Amino acid sequence: MKDWRSDRIAAALRGDNPMVIAHLSASFAVLGDTQFLPGYCVALTDRPRVQTLTDLPRADRLRFLSDMEMLGEAVERACSARDPAFRRVNLEILGNTDAILHAHVWPRYDWEPPNLVGMPVWLYPHNRWTDEKWHANSAHQKIKQQITTVLDQLLHENATRL
Repeated sequence: MKDWRSDRIAAALRGDNPMVIAHLSASFAVLGDTQFLPGYCVALTDRPRVQTLTDLPRADRLRFLSDMEMLGEAVERACSARDPAFRRVNLEILGNTDAILHAHVWPRYDWEPPNLVGMPVWLYPHNRWTDEKWHANSAHQKIKQQITTVLDQLLHENATRL
């Protein structure tokens, strides 16, 4: 069996991607591979071979962007409840490394190094991305569950408004 990382979307569709928090309307909410900023998540398209937002019909683009916004709010609520140094959430659609449609949801904190706190996350040192101590693991199950709980609440709130 292939490692789930080799095709994250197919693994999520099969139920084999352990990072999946929820299947939303046009994406999977997943916990990010690195957790040097606890609560980092990704909205990952649920359509194989979709590389950019403009590969989707307009209605599906809006659904994806709505998922990104909802995941952002879930991360904001969960991270602010668990860490008083929480500052804000940054949302980014880049696609420069992985050619699949995905959106980064980065929680930002006041305890970040002063030279990085106001800068893009991508300026963090290389070891934050590669060192095993920053990789998501079983120690991050609590933040994953907190985000899941908030996301479930948001989904329920949205369903009752319709």
